Amino acid sequence: MTTGGDLASVRSVTMCRDPRQFEALREEWGRLHRHCRTATPFQSHSWLHSWWASYGRTGRLRVLLVRKDGELIGAAPLMLAHRPLPVLVPLGGEITDFSDVLLDDHATEAAVTAMAVGLRQAARGALIDLREVRPGAAAERLYDSWRGPKRRLKDSVCMELPGVPLPELITRMSTSRGQRTRSYVRKLDALGIEERVVPVHEVPTAVENLLRLHILQWEGRGVTPEHARPRFAAHLKRAGQHMVSGGDAVITEYRLNGEVLASDLKLLSPRLVGGYLFGADPRLRATKADLTTMLIRNGAGHATASGGGGALSLLRGNEANKLPWCPDLVANQRLLMTSPLFAPALLLQLARTALRDRAAAVVRRHLPAVRAWRSRLNTWRAKRV
Repeated sequence: MTTGGDLASVRSVTMCRDPRQFEALREEWGRLHRHCRTATPFQSHSWLHSWWASYGRTGRLRVLLVRKDGELIGAAPLMLAHRPLPVLVPLGGEITDFSDVLLDDHATEAAVTAMAVGLRQAARGALIDLREVRPGAAAERLYDSWRGPKRRLKDSVCMELPGVPLPELITRMSTSRGQRTRSYVRKLDALGIEERVVPVHEVPTAVENLLRLHILQWEGRGVTPEHARPRFAAHLKRAGQHMVSGGDAVITEYRLNGEVLASDLKLLSPRLVGGYLFGADPRLRATKADLTTMLIRNGAGHATASGGGGALSLLRGNEANKLPWCPDLVANQRLLMTSPLFAPALLLQLARTALRDRAAAVVRRHLPAVRAWRSRLNTWRAKRV
């Protein structure tokens, strides 16, 4: 597809449907990613192409490319799904914490409009559903320029800390909690836990070990099923090697007496350091080491090294162990867009979302009572035995 008229300065807008062509975009995609200040590591070619290799389905790839004078200045990495109506969704799926489009920082409004026009043509028979869009993302420019039915909803909540040294993070806490955290730091130092950054050539083995520790950590408590599947491991190995090599990720191993008892994967960018996955042997917890303090200290070091001014993101989830650090709650967005002809699909999606939200609220409201009933039932059974 091509554009004209007031978009003459943008030479071409094309749709990539061929995985081999998408793979060949690595170099120019990397340049665009570096020139899009709002991009996160989840928009890197390494992450997205590796995800497609593990999760993509034949004939579903839809990557919109915007070029000016042959240079890639915009990209919307999407795929076609059916839920049950046709919908264009971001590459990366549920294992990706932030989705977005890429727009060169110097891209004019004509380039944004060209992307919107191209996607509007693609959306004549589909709904565009961009989940987990971070505030300030490039996709907001696309949404603002969209001419047609659209709606902005709240999505997952992420917890974020400023990218400053650990002592400054501790000052965010209450006095008593800050004192306790300083004692945790002294305990970590006294234990002699060593932090080792994994070199590129060891990434595949390190990923296997990280996943083993992650599953071991959650044993008996319900590990996320996807984290135990071979396709997820294959994705992390592929993406990890490229991202570690390019400075977009780091795997850190935590050793005690020479043995690796914990490991974590962080994704890196100048504006964001994100703690993606962590695993720990129960023996490390038995030493009374505060693992959250250990991880945040390491993450703060990376965030500070990146030049500061960014965020240390604890990514999605509101786990209780994060709350004492007084993180900022940042809500991702869900951006829905379509063409006038497909407006009924947007209304249907809104109705389905509202129904799911109400059902989830009912579950949350009654969950304590259900847990109490189960506890009484288990007690009764134990007495009968």
